[in-house]
Amino acid sequence: MAVGKNEKADLVKQFGKNEKDTGSVQVQVAILTKRIAHLTAHLKANDKDHTARRSLLVLVGQRKSLLRYLEREDREAYLKLISELGLRK
Repeated sequence: MAVGKNEKADLVKQFGKNEKDTGSVQVQVAILTKRIAHLTAHLKANDKDHTARRSLLVLVGQRKSLLRYLEREDREAYLKLISELGLRK
């Protein structure tokens, strides 16, 4: 269920300021979104995996918290990020 090294590097390159910028909110949200997509696909095939379901809820909560912070601090970056990732408000 983890995001691979190459996938993570691509996300950091796309959403970060440089290759080593893994801590910015935009990069964290992009990585969480990728992990959420992986877990969602897993749960479609394994609907009784309750541990994965709980992990999915935790990840969604973390992403929601980061998005609220970004919206509060930099609304333009928030709007750009949700449009690039295809997230709803």
